[in-house]
Amino acid sequence: MNPVFPGSVNAAGQMATLGVMGGGQLGRMFVHAAQRLGYLTAVLDPDAQSPAGLVSHHHIQTDYNDPAGLSQLSDLCQAITTEFENVPAQALQTLAQARPVAPGAAVVGIAQNRIEEKAHFAACADVSGVTCAPYAVIETQAQLQAVQDERPDLLPGILKTARLGYDGKGQVRVKNAAELAAAWAELGGVACVLEKMLPLTAECSVLVARGWDGQVVSFAPQRNVHVDGILAVTHAYEGNMPTALATRACDAAVAIAHHLGYVGMLCVEFFVVDDGSEHGGLVVNEMAPRPHNSGHYTLNACDVSQFDLQVHAMAGLPLPQPRQHSPAIMLNLLGDVWFDANGQPREPDWQAVLRLPGTHLHLYGKVQARTGRKMGHLTITGPDVASVKTVARRTADLLHLPGLEAI
Repeated sequence: MNPVFPGSVNAAGQMATLGVMGGGQLGRMFVHAAQRLGYLTAVLDPDAQSPAGLVSHHHIQTDYNDPAGLSQLSDLCQAITTEFENVPAQALQTLAQARPVAPGAAVVGIAQNRIEEKAHFAACADVSGVTCAPYAVIETQAQLQAVQDERPDLLPGILKTARLGYDGKGQVRVKNAAELAAAWAELGGVACVLEKMLPLTAECSVLVARGWDGQVVSFAPQRNVHVDGILAVTHAYEGNMPTALATRACDAAVAIAHHLGYVGMLCVEFFVVDDGSEHGGLVVNEMAPRPHNSGHYTLNACDVSQFDLQVHAMAGLPLPQPRQHSPAIMLNLLGDVWFDANGQPREPDWQAVLRLPGTHLHLYGKVQARTGRKMGHLTITGPDVASVKTVARRTADLLHLPGLEAI
């Protein structure tokens, strides 16, 4: 691919423009990063009030599969990316006939389907050094019966829909065969995977950027805490997990990106399991073909953010190795923050929060707060881990955030 340089103008007098499929908060932060470099931006999203569309030079308000909208995006842009994995892969394939698209439709398609994703993890286990949890595919009544009869080792487990499950959605914990059958029926008998429940000691993720030429850079692994299936806290600082384990996770994520022939920003999530060893074993959970919630701290704690690298990768620019200059803790802000214990609306105490040292507030421009909806995040940075933890605990207490005991 020929690089798309920021600020360049083509023969038609059009300034270099980068496009993104999807208008959520990840698209908004991508748009900000691209504009800071000097690019124009275009967002395709059906929501008139989409966070990214509101701040972009162009907002194409159409369905993701709309031929006219896709044509307009192709005409405007020199390169195109996506901000969430459930953009139809076929739409990305259509765009790729006219413009460079990163990541490509094939790898986004893998991430959209847990069955294909787990098969990929298993296929590259020899090079990545890690594999996924034991699992079985359930697409038919016969497969359900076979699991019940032949794979009792998978119970207790978690039944997950193959498609459209995220932030704890489309997942049911099951203890026995009867609960498994009931859960599959509850999920509508759609294609699922049954994943064995493992003795988890921690969760972590690795952010990798890979260019068109195969160059790869990555951030150090971050340790994550989830509450009810939604990320609550990210710990990003030296010593957040054992060095040997962090190295394994980083090497595995890079290997997975290479195996996919990936281009763009990739997040690979891992479980740390109690396998009797000193620091525990590593199991790959899932991947996100885009920037990730757990990487938002890079906006304030690193000299290059995950969104900067997303822009560099898709545009064919060099990928600088990011450097983290401050320890950080990221706190997710869900819509719950805007309601008291009785469900009555309230304004968060930003006055008290923003008075604390090292607090960086990012709200996503969403007008309506709802329980469980991602409204923003707070990153706390400081000169050392102890001071960051102190401020993070105080912040979480002021905002009544979950996961306080994990800070």
